[in-house]
Amino acid sequence: MTQSLELDELRAAMSGAVVDSAASDYDEVRKVWNADIDLRPAAVARCASTEDVVAAVNFGRDNGLEIAVRGGAHSPAGQSAVEDGLVIDLRAMNRVVVDPEARRARVQGGALLADLDAATQAHGLATPVGAISHTGVGGLTLGGGMGWLTRQAGLGIDNLVSAEVVVADGRVLTASDQENPDLFWAIRGGGGNFGVVTEFEFRLHEVGPMVRLGLIFWEHERGVEALRIIREVVADLPASCNVIVAVALTAPPAPYVPEQHHYTLGHALIVTGFGPEAEHERVLSRLREALPPLFEYVGPMPYVAVQQLMDEFHPWGLHYYDKGAYLDELSDGAIEVLTERTVAKASPLSVLLFYRLDRAYCDAGEDDTAFGGGRSARYGGFLIACGSTPELLVADRAWVRSVWDALRPHMISSGAYVNTVIEEEERIQASYGQAKYEQLARIKGRYDPGNLFHRNTNIKPL
Repeated sequence: MTQSLELDELRAAMSGAVVDSAASDYDEVRKVWNADIDLRPAAVARCASTEDVVAAVNFGRDNGLEIAVRGGAHSPAGQSAVEDGLVIDLRAMNRVVVDPEARRARVQGGALLADLDAATQAHGLATPVGAISHTGVGGLTLGGGMGWLTRQAGLGIDNLVSAEVVVADGRVLTASDQENPDLFWAIRGGGGNFGVVTEFEFRLHEVGPMVRLGLIFWEHERGVEALRIIREVVADLPASCNVIVAVALTAPPAPYVPEQHHYTLGHALIVTGFGPEAEHERVLSRLREALPPLFEYVGPMPYVAVQQLMDEFHPWGLHYYDKGAYLDELSDGAIEVLTERTVAKASPLSVLLFYRLDRAYCDAGEDDTAFGGGRSARYGGFLIACGSTPELLVADRAWVRSVWDALRPHMISSGAYVNTVIEEEERIQASYGQAKYEQLARIKGRYDPGNLFHRNTNIKPL
């Protein structure tokens, strides 16, 4: 355990607070989103500035402490926490500054998606981020950043213009096409391996403020037919729309669900329209005509509300586990796996989500960024176990693993989106491919030769 005298030295070097186990708020400060993670750091450095981050990095390195970096604390694997080490907590660094004329946003490393969305939507602008608003911008972006705007504007990393990065030796570097371009390439998909990003600069796009949402739900008994219809409709989806396919979805007791269908097990297509109402309605009409749904919800909605739509399904304090999978299509074989295994889940909160990735997602070249996923059209799958108790998580973690194993013959490869849980080291390499992984390892060796930043989907320095 770090001695109190050493922590006093860190406190003297920082403007933000340093919290240890003696503090009354220690248990609250160390808490992370996933209740299955219960780690006790020696100290949490609650950074208020880039200078604080430099001080914390130097202190952790010089004292041989294991370091975890915390933004939104949303890592399902608990990578933003550490046992008996140092957490560099960026939550107080959550400022977002928007330049509407240049269509740029400067976003501090501790900001949440909700902070970014609120600031940019004040000007009718947005950039691609995830679909749960209490996720941290930093961790999400460094792994790629996919969400509702990905078909229209690509990944978060495709819209990253520059970043301020504190690297392992304490230097503060700018990463962009012009400055430290190797570092800029690496942080766009290489995760938190290369330093602590204290500020991101994003390109913005005109979005909203109102969009259209459609949720079409079919009961599980018609699952095979529903997923085949979804496959047909998504194949020629207009550019103005994006979708998430929700498999093994338990209809929540929400106002938009008829009371008689609360807790019904089934499958849904969520369709968000960013363009003409008629285009959105044509998509929904095709679904209704091909297979009348059990129920639906359709209507205008603020973009920020769409960004918060899944928050209630993934709240703080529950127990989580996930795995990722890329499918090039919803083949008959994949549909058979998904529907057959739906009924085996134990928790009503567990779900299998598939993001449609095409159009602008495919515009970037395979090697333009370090992103750990191919740029061909595909579905990005998130197989999510979520339980209100540890026992439910144990059951549905086994369920998720069984679904993943059964889906494996239908996957593009054994790799995955690196923001999901990857437990086997060979899957990290498979996610990037050999050439890209080796390039990342060389860059890691340049900026973090001692692997100081390894609480992540780790790439070992070459």
